[in-house]
Amino acid sequence: MPAQRAESESPGAIPGKRRRIIAVTACVLTAAALSQQLLIVLGHGRLLPGWQPWPFLLGAAPAWLAIRPWWIRAEVPARCARIVRSVRRVPAPLWPAAVLLLAAGAWAWLQDKEPYIGHEEAVYANKARSWWNGLPDAGWGVYRPVGLPWLGRIALEIHPGVGALRTVALALTLFTLATVYLVAARWLSPRRAVVVVLVVLSGMGFLRRVPEFLNDIGATGLLLWVIFLLVRAQENRDGKALLLVPFIALAAFYLRYGVVGNLLAIAVSALLAYGPRAWLARGRQLAIAGGVLCAGLLPHFLYATATTGSPLGIIFFATDQAERLFIGDGLLYYLAIFPYRLAGDLGAVVMTAGLVVAGAAARRLWRSRRPVPGAGAGAAPGAAPVRDDDRRHVFLGSSAVLICVVLGLATDGEPRFVYAPVVLLTILGVGGLARAARAWTPVVLGCVAALSALTVLGSAQVIAHGAMAAPNLLKKSTVPVALELRSERPCLLVTGYEPDLGWYSGCDAVTYGQFRELSPPRGTDISFVLFEKGRLQPSAGELERLIGDRRTSSRTIPAEGSIGDATVITLHRGTS
Repeated sequence: MPAQRAESESPGAIPGKRRRIIAVTACVLTAAALSQQLLIVLGHGRLLPGWQPWPFLLGAAPAWLAIRPWWIRAEVPARCARIVRSVRRVPAPLWPAAVLLLAAGAWAWLQDKEPYIGHEEAVYANKARSWWNGLPDAGWGVYRPVGLPWLGRIALEIHPGVGALRTVALALTLFTLATVYLVAARWLSPRRAVVVVLVVLSGMGFLRRVPEFLNDIGATGLLLWVIFLLVRAQENRDGKALLLVPFIALAAFYLRYGVVGNLLAIAVSALLAYGPRAWLARGRQLAIAGGVLCAGLLPHFLYATATTGSPLGIIFFATDQAERLFIGDGLLYYLAIFPYRLAGDLGAVVMTAGLVVAGAAARRLWRSRRPVPGAGAGAAPGAAPVRDDDRRHVFLGSSAVLICVVLGLATDGEPRFVYAPVVLLTILGVGGLARAARAWTPVVLGCVAALSALTVLGSAQVIAHGAMAAPNLLKKSTVPVALELRSERPCLLVTGYEPDLGWYSGCDAVTYGQFRELSPPRGTDISFVLFEKGRLQPSAGELERLIGDRRTSSRTIPAEGSIGDATVITLHRGTS
């Protein structure tokens, strides 16, 4: 009793009544988060506005943190301890295998919910099919990377259809999740790495793109290998990890040109965290790695010079394609959606913990470089020694922040552009939670893993019924029209939905703006496709100028989608 009285009267202690209120609040918000996910999993997410879960855990986390000095000293209940012992008896390799199976199951289930190939998917799919059977690559631009179409071309050799391309997406997802596990297991532990993978997979921003034929998830896995090898190069001075970096970086670049910004941020972060001297000490390996990187980029530089007149022309061209209103609006977007819209409720808490871990490591690193007052000129700087994990945490945290800053300034904002920061902060966050929970670590991480697995199922429901509803409704207009316009003859569709219509029709397709500067080959069937509520469509006067004195015929193709029926104006042969 005296000890308890002294504790309650200590400076900064929360009075017992207020502490109980905070504890009840934490438990209620946590129960609400769990109940919400159960509600969504059972198919009742329509009760939530827009199928969007509320961020209850973001409110519960500060409450749990406020009463941490009390619950952390309590004994772990015997029932919880028995459950932890039962979980530990499961062989460690089975857990990551189960998570990968969960990811594959979510991918397969979402395929039926998103049966139509999307706008961005169609761009890469058209190029893959063009390399495979020679059909036009509608929607393709010089700024697009060639890696994903190359993988798609291999898949089409096995099976000619959307399913084969979407299987490439599954392979890239499993590769990235396996990479997250292997890297996190090296830096944390195998069981904690499973928690990291579950949290990453449960995030709405990540899971939303798992079923799609895109390059963002695969590029994230390659970037994570680059970061891991850079850390390995500093923490194992006798190794040759640095020599592998250019090969992985080149693979990431040809898969997605946008990783240039990521790699720049990672390089700056490596200099900040480890210092120039640490890298100059590996000058020979740096020189070899730089030579390999330049040699690997040479084909791209030659192609860029031939097509744009500058070795960096494609990179700058890709940046110019960003749909931004002003420089920095992407950064404002990331600030607005951080962290909840990036990683979901649970992932937001873990990412925030990761930022705290990185900030604490940076503070310790900074203090270690400051001289101790009164110690004299020859004294060792700082009171706390610099540890490898401090420098690593600073490297991971600064990489996550700088990637968002660089990409936010260079392009528009989308969650799929910043998967790497989400993964890095999640790794730091899980490690930070494990250290903060002390004796409760197995229980806390077990609860995080269980809630993450439940959230994966809930996020899949939200994606199927919420996020995919609008794109699927749009495709109910574009797909029937494209199928109606299929032709064995050379054909060109002029539309605001050129990749989608190109994939399903087999025709070439361009926007109205591109058509103004185009000279189609003679003998090509040309059709203008205008939807009732379509985008990027000309006015009546502009359409009349595009047609000129050429004879036309017009017909209406009915559709049930969100942009309505289509009016197809076909130019008569011989008038083009």
